[in-house]
Amino acid sequence: MINVVAYIRVSTSGQGESGLGQDAQRDYIERAAQANGWNIIGEFVDVVSGKLALGDRPEGKKALAACKQHNAQLLVAKLDRLSRSVLHIAQLMEQVDFKVATMPQADKFQLHLFAALAQQEREFIAQRTKDALAALQRRADAGEAEAVAKVNRRTQALEKGRAVADITAANNVRMEKVTSFQVTVKPHVEACLYRKLTTLQAVADCLNAKGLRTSRGSEWNPTAVRRLMLALNLSFDKAV
Repeated sequence: MINVVAYIRVSTSGQGESGLGQDAQRDYIERAAQANGWNIIGEFVDVVSGKLALGDRPEGKKALAACKQHNAQLLVAKLDRLSRSVLHIAQLMEQVDFKVATMPQADKFQLHLFAALAQQEREFIAQRTKDALAALQRRADAGEAEAVAKVNRRTQALEKGRAVADITAANNVRMEKVTSFQVTVKPHVEACLYRKLTTLQAVADCLNAKGLRTSRGSEWNPTAVRRLMLALNLSFDKAV
């Protein structure tokens, strides 16, 4: 029986490119393993762009290490879960043997060929799209009303997409800062609770006495303490 390590990748939006989310990929993998007698010994999931080589992805690196450690092969639902780059696929073939659930009998030559054809088709589509947009822009520049309307709608959609991306990035940065702050202040809250304090105001006074401030630079009050304790899953009855 062949041991395999399952690897799943979804895009940063949480929706798998090509419509393959985590559950769908896992279903493909499990059915292929059952049909071919493969033994799944582990699973790794990345939420990352497919532009990165597998070894540059956090969980992808672990999946490769697991394959080497257990003399196992890598198993993915579709070839593009590994990469959309022929170069990355070719380099990966030098590092590990892998199988694709949707084409379980394909050998290395066939997989390389499929990757090359897929990349070529993407390049053709990109060029056709570029040419079509250039033609549309020329028609708009010439004053064709329908073309002008389409260009305006596309511009608005792109601007909206960029705005959403900017908001998402800003929120991610904010959450990272909040999490880092909470981790830093947690030992101090635990120390206050260790003193058998029983009210939110008492904990606030304890933190203020230590010279600590909230993430916004304010003094602690009962409301701020309550929010922090909820975020850290701390309570008075859990105090040691």
